[in-house]
Amino acid sequence: MELCVALDLPTKEENLALIEKIKDYDVWLKVGLRTYIRDGEEFLKAIKKINPDFKIFLDLKLYDIPNTMADAAESIMGLGVDMFNVHASAGRRAMSTVMQRLEKYENRPIVLAVTALTSFSEDEFEAVYEKDIASKADQFAKDAKESGLDGVVCSAFESASIKKITDESFMTLTPGIRPFGEDAGDQKRVADVAFAKKQKVDFIVVGRPIYLSKEPAAVVQKILQQL
Repeated sequence: MELCVALDLPTKEENLALIEKIKDYDVWLKVGLRTYIRDGEEFLKAIKKINPDFKIFLDLKLYDIPNTMADAAESIMGLGVDMFNVHASAGRRAMSTVMQRLEKYENRPIVLAVTALTSFSEDEFEAVYEKDIASKADQFAKDAKESGLDGVVCSAFESASIKKITDESFMTLTPGIRPFGEDAGDQKRVADVAFAKKQKVDFIVVGRPIYLSKEPAAVVQKILQQL
């Protein structure tokens, strides 16, 4: 299991200050929608200047018509990131088109598909997808696997089931991890590190418990010890 630190602070300067504090740790860094729209490619370059060994997860959740998603995926190839994601609900054709477009690249990033956002409650999810989270997440994972993707974004509660219906090497990345029982905030389906390990999660994403701490490096070290 690997730790991915979410860079969700209000300014570029605050995010860079956080990165400086954890630069000696072997972690992934997640650059989300707000951060990338605000700070762009230059921010990705700034991360690598601090530590070129940092791996970057570009969390933009691509969702559009198949050709546009594939165009965007190909543009992402020029950014030097190590992982990005798309929405599984864009459909098999869209996911397959993305992967076919990336076939010509020798060292493409890991590509994941978002199943059910961890901010969804069961009722909210069913109102949109007309199915319960667990069964729909399984379906989305099968679609992603058959479309050639490397794994999915899901909650820790769906990870074991997804591994069972795909295979052990099919990756799961889980947001909403509260390692020490912290407040869930706007997340609905949260879990701690021990539960995520039992569910065979490959990547855990931790944000607020790290970047809101007065000693983020100590929190990172404590989480890594649990892994």
